[in-house]
Amino acid sequence: MKNLNNPQNLLEVRNLKLGYEVDNKFKTIVSDLNFDLKEGEIACLLGPSGGGKTTVLRSIAGFEPVYEGSINVGGKCFSRKGEMVPPERRQIGMMFQDYALFPHLDIKKNVSFGLYKLPKSESKEITKDMLNLVGLSEYKDNYPHELSGGQQQRVALARALAPNPKLLLLDEPFSNLDVDTREKLALDVRKILKDQGMSAILVTHNQVEAFAFADKIGIINDGKLVQWGTPESFLQSTDEKIKSYIRKDVAQAYDR
Repeated sequence: MKNLNNPQNLLEVRNLKLGYEVDNKFKTIVSDLNFDLKEGEIACLLGPSGGGKTTVLRSIAGFEPVYEGSINVGGKCFSRKGEMVPPERRQIGMMFQDYALFPHLDIKKNVSFGLYKLPKSESKEITKDMLNLVGLSEYKDNYPHELSGGQQQRVALARALAPNPKLLLLDEPFSNLDVDTREKLALDVRKILKDQGMSAILVTHNQVEAFAFADKIGIINDGKLVQWGTPESFLQSTDEKIKSYIRKDVAQAYDR
């Protein structure tokens, strides 16, 4: 667990521009993006599909190049134009929409997959701790297809946390689940992350999920960051565009 008595900025995104070349022309996906994330803070990038949220997440993970601006993690520059620390050296974990578990490996081997450099005894102990953390110790010898969708996503969380990453990125991890499972798992994952002092960024288009899950929310639309702030700042906003965007039932979901 990290010391959060005096949290510093873990992630700093500055003047970020992302996109790709098509027929010798640059197609912008995201531009002029600026935000910070403190140690132990959970943020959410919220907005409609195709707005650039996942591209931002992939750039933080090291899967997308930066054309302008920079991404700094833990005081180190991980990405800027022409320079990029490879994903495997970033100490950043990821959870995906489709779980991304290995079907031929049992649950304990899925969780320990990223611990191959550690001594076997240490890897075994960490795996045991992670399965306890997500409440799946009794399923350690099962295979992914024998678990429900919610249980598989818990395994994915355990695997992502096992190497003790600096930052966890969650790309629509609850969207394949039914509504009841989705809401419960989102709250359970938030509690686990908070208990571990883990910094995280969730990408979603679900407003209720975002407001229930995050300490900070950034609305991204058409490649622009519309607003970045606490859930309270959105609910209390006098900006008519923000007020019209936030659904009526969101305030009911935000109850901490």
